Amino acid sequence: MFIVYALAVGLLVGALAGGQLSGIAEIRFRWTGLAVIGLLVQLALFSPPVAERIGSLGVPLYVGSTVLVLAALLRNVRLTGMWIVALGAFSNMAAIALNGGYMPAAPGALASLGFSAGTGYSNSAVVAHPALEPLTDIFALPRFMPLANVFSVGDVLIAVGIAVVIATAMIRARPSRRVSRSA
Repeated sequence: MFIVYALAVGLLVGALAGGQLSGIAEIRFRWTGLAVIGLLVQLALFSPPVAERIGSLGVPLYVGSTVLVLAALLRNVRLTGMWIVALGAFSNMAAIALNGGYMPAAPGALASLGFSAGTGYSNSAVVAHPALEPLTDIFALPRFMPLANVFSVGDVLIAVGIAVVIATAMIRARPSRRVSRSA
């Protein structure tokens, strides 16, 4: 749920820079349907009722949905900041692909939040020696924060990129301030 914080930061930075919310409506994200399908599949996969029943289909569905989202992001790299989001998504995808379709989560990061490995399908798994370990979920938000969870460098890049996309769109929409010159 790192994205919620990215949205808030993007809106705050955009507002502090004198940007307008109307700029967000001007963002032209291509292949929106592809991204939405990928994200909806992930939301369904990680809801407890589905996660308990999904079994061996979880890994290919998760990897496939992530590929859909990454494709949509790459289609939109022309948007300022979107390349940062795509880099973060690629980083996460690489860690997931090289770890059997799961994002390894550091036991210490999970423990700091009072979490442990679940019994149903989850995108996270504790792995003894994960491939690309620096790109896995090795960090944790402080427990007191709403939506505290483990996160990766890729998640940070995604969040920064989203904040940049939002703030930039808002700033581009701010009223121009022309200086009139007297002759």
